[in-house]
Amino acid sequence: MGLIQKCLIVGLLQANCYVLGDEETREAVVIDPGGDEDQILQVLHQHRLQLKLIIDTHGHFDHVDANQPLKEATGAPIAIHPLDAPMLSRPSQEALFFTGNRVRRSQADVLLNEGDIVSFGKFRLKVLHTPGHTPGGISLVMENQPLVFVGDTLFAGSIGRTDFPGGDFKALINGVRQKLFPLGDHYVVYPGHGPATTIGQERKYNPFF
Repeated sequence: MGLIQKCLIVGLLQANCYVLGDEETREAVVIDPGGDEDQILQVLHQHRLQLKLIIDTHGHFDHVDANQPLKEATGAPIAIHPLDAPMLSRPSQEALFFTGNRVRRSQADVLLNEGDIVSFGKFRLKVLHTPGHTPGGISLVMENQPLVFVGDTLFAGSIGRTDFPGGDFKALINGVRQKLFPLGDHYVVYPGHGPATTIGQERKYNPFF
């Protein structure tokens, strides 16, 4: 019995939302529910998954917009790094502009810090604090499988923007070099937007490195 892994492209800015589940226990987590909660709930229902935790890699609206409706539908708590937790209830001016003041607010139930472990069934995700795109950006490394979910820290051929409030270009570059690259070239990188890539591909060809 293995890992159920589904990627949905959701919300106004086409964010990648990942549904991860254990085929045996049917426990699941959702990473970055940026909208379209009906689609996310449909995947959970289709695979008979019980949502254990809603994980936000960072606090930007396009990754968290379906937090509250998902929580109400499933009872699952919302988890985010403490530095980004205030963004859930106090969206930025950019978020209000993008959505025409239709930002759906939520609140953190669980605070995730460097080294914390999130488990669902027999699977475990280790939290890496990878700031730069936002102060509380995190990446999630799957234990015993070469997978890492990086939010908007690293993309295929690019990196996350650092010109928003709280952005820090140097911190982002250092985080990728010191925490993501050492995982190994064979690790598959699942970003917050766009296609998956690998650590090896980005180490070799990403123009920012």
